[in-house]
Amino acid sequence: MKQEKTMIGTSPRTLGMVQVALFATLILILAFTPFLGYIPLGFTRATIVHIPVIIGSILLGPVKGAILGGIFGLTSLINNTMNPTVTSFVFTPFYSLGEAQGGVGSLVICFVPRILVGVVPYYVYRILGRTLNKSKKGQTVALGIAGFAGSMTNTLLVMNLIYLLFGKSYAAVQEVAVKSLYSVILVVIGTNGVPEAIVAALIVALVTRALLHSKTVQKSL
Repeated sequence: MKQEKTMIGTSPRTLGMVQVALFATLILILAFTPFLGYIPLGFTRATIVHIPVIIGSILLGPVKGAILGGIFGLTSLINNTMNPTVTSFVFTPFYSLGEAQGGVGSLVICFVPRILVGVVPYYVYRILGRTLNKSKKGQTVALGIAGFAGSMTNTLLVMNLIYLLFGKSYAAVQEVAVKSLYSVILVVIGTNGVPEAIVAALIVALVTRALLHSKTVQKSL
């Protein structure tokens, strides 16, 4: 049996590859444009690269979302290797600062949370959508919550894995006592992660709602 064609004459498999390629291109543009996707804050970087991953997760599903998350993780690995900050060793095994040395744990931190950023929003949106998608306002709320959840998935997992896998080294480069480290982690989550999540919620809600109501996008999904 011949593979079913879409309305634009493209097989679903080819169309899926094109969709992933488009989102991946956007991730790469954000990631490698100076001061755009990764915003240096001295001790760390703020990011908006996770936003297309979240949108891709909601529109394309968790498998393609996970692929996009993996690409996000790869850009983080490259950026922290080629343009490191004092804490880059937690994201790449190819950078060290004094006695602080990256390793396998760096790859876990770099990839696992970012892959999950491409999975969690899909399920959050689908679960909430069962009750909220009955109106445009409800759909917007569901999308915003999914965007917030996706962003916080990244922040919470990254910061807690840093604490678990590189606690002493991270405390040393931050020049804080190990017993006070989790307080520093909470400060980063509150001052960096929460604002990132609010921005993600707003952008994801507005952009994804527009895309979901676009006839062209509906035909391709």
